Amino acid sequence: MTRAPGRPFTAFLIAGEESGDALGARLMEALSERIDGEVKFLGVGGARMEKLGLHSMFPMKDINHVGGTAIVANLHRIAARMQQAARAVVKADPDVFVIIDCPGFNLGVARRVRKKKPSIPIVDYVSPTVWVWRPKRAPWMSRFVDHVLAILPFEPEAHARLKGPPCTYVGHPLIEKLDRLRPAPGERPPLSGVERPTMLVLPGSRHGEIKRLLDVFGETVGRVVAENGPVELLLPVVPRFVEEIRARTANWPVKPVIIEGEAEKYAAFRRSHLALAASGTVTLELALSGVPMVVAYRIDPLAKTVKHIVLRRLHSFVLPNLITNTRDVPEFLDQETTPEVMAAALKPLLSDTDARRRQLAAFARLDGLMTLDHGTPSGRAAEIVLETAARGT
Repeated sequence: MTRAPGRPFTAFLIAGEESGDALGARLMEALSERIDGEVKFLGVGGARMEKLGLHSMFPMKDINHVGGTAIVANLHRIAARMQQAARAVVKADPDVFVIIDCPGFNLGVARRVRKKKPSIPIVDYVSPTVWVWRPKRAPWMSRFVDHVLAILPFEPEAHARLKGPPCTYVGHPLIEKLDRLRPAPGERPPLSGVERPTMLVLPGSRHGEIKRLLDVFGETVGRVVAENGPVELLLPVVPRFVEEIRARTANWPVKPVIIEGEAEKYAAFRRSHLALAASGTVTLELALSGVPMVVAYRIDPLAKTVKHIVLRRLHSFVLPNLITNTRDVPEFLDQETTPEVMAAALKPLLSDTDARRRQLAAFARLDGLMTLDHGTPSGRAAEIVLETAARGT
């Protein structure tokens, strides 16, 4: 696409979740550093992106519904926002359109934009999970997505195999946070030197996850303490759920310390010895921080049948296991997520056992599998966005 003289470089970005807002903000910073002259950002984002100059055309929460029941309940609003966003992109005629995660919404917008204005280059930042769920999306995406920026190292091969769009591993955003995740010398005392191991409980960052897992996590903690002795319990919480979680954990056998804020969360990671966590990105944060864990996943009831079939195709649903191609992190699905089973899996992590050492050895391999030869994930992403914009469609 050729810009008119004096026209600023214009990027239209859509993020639908807090993680996408963080990715979008770092991408905006990296683009601004690499472009001479004025840069204009349009689209949909959260507080981080707005702080850097994006005026969100509607609240990000309007499109971040996750899970079958949430999508069905908000179908009309999502469809209206999809049409609104596509019209706005076409009208803006940006140098590049970047969709960030949230594939259920963003791919629909991208398809409409390509149909109405084929000249707009489209980049998808964060690949949909075509390697496990609805693989036919990969060739379908190639009709309207010019490049996929993958954050997991095995995804480019999956897109090539499935005949998806060109795909490049740009690095996981957590790589840019390693200094905040890794404990300084002495920050995490050895297990042999503590009376009470420090244990993290992470029931999820979405309401559905918390609703399904928090109570059984509390029962699991009770069994761990009854069978193995006291622990110090830390529970990082997304701000909007603080009061709900505080009330629901008031009667736990061990009252957790509620942790608010990202800096405080990572400080808790750096001094913790083990964790009980919901499946998701947090498992990769724990692994990069060197915290052995047990992972649980309870599926949204509306999507249960389909997701069970999909999950059983994988050797694991835990990110560190997928990346290292191991099963070293114990994981439990739906009916398996009982207090008895999870407490038994946590027990070996309370001391220097083979199970604990296997996890730590697997985590040590992540650096070699995930780090880039040069630069940062946001920097590499920005470079490909600019290359795609320069080539056009």
